[in-house]
Amino acid sequence: MAENRHALVLHLAGVAEPMLIELGEELSGELPDKLAAKLLAGEIEAITAANGARIVVNFSHVVAAHVDIAPPLGQIYGSPSRR
Repeated sequence: MAENRHALVLHLAGVAEPMLIELGEELSGELPDKLAAKLLAGEIEAITAANGARIVVNFSHVVAAHVDIAPPLGQIYGSPSRR
């Protein structure tokens, strides 16, 4: 059975489809508890993706955010190379 990948799911204002950023194990454990404060403050923060990339998120443009299991198929931002 394949291991679960975790993703930060961002629902952006005016965008129909959510943006997914794959997270490493450590960040996927600690980020959910901090999301409400980041959204309320409209923070700008660099998130480290699973592949080590730094992705800057402006939470003032995010309508809703949560950490969830990433879909098994498809490429999402910050995914390590599967080659």
